[in-house]
Amino acid sequence: MSAFEVFLTTIGMAAVTLVCRAFFMLPKGDLPMPSWLREGLHYAPIAALAAVVAPELVMTQGHLIDTWRDARIFGGLAGLAYFGWRHSLFGTIVCGTGVMLALKFGLGW
Repeated sequence: MSAFEVFLTTIGMAAVTLVCRAFFMLPKGDLPMPSWLREGLHYAPIAALAAVVAPELVMTQGHLIDTWRDARIFGGLAGLAYFGWRHSLFGTIVCGTGVMLALKFGLGW
């Protein structure tokens, strides 16, 4: 690719990203949508997060993990327990990551 093609591609990607992200900010008022859709959109971020995190917890190299000695399982369970106890997203991340790293580096899992 020439420098001009790289520049043109970058400008095009920036324009597409800007239009996609600004689409919801352009209207003056609220977008008309049914109440069931508005309620359903409240669950979209957590559903997207679960869709990204869950495969990382139970799979490695495209295959299901086959041992219980995987630090990710215990890190996920510790994070889940912490969230159930304190309802803090930041604390959940710190707790789960701390348990996972302690098992990885401490026990060599």
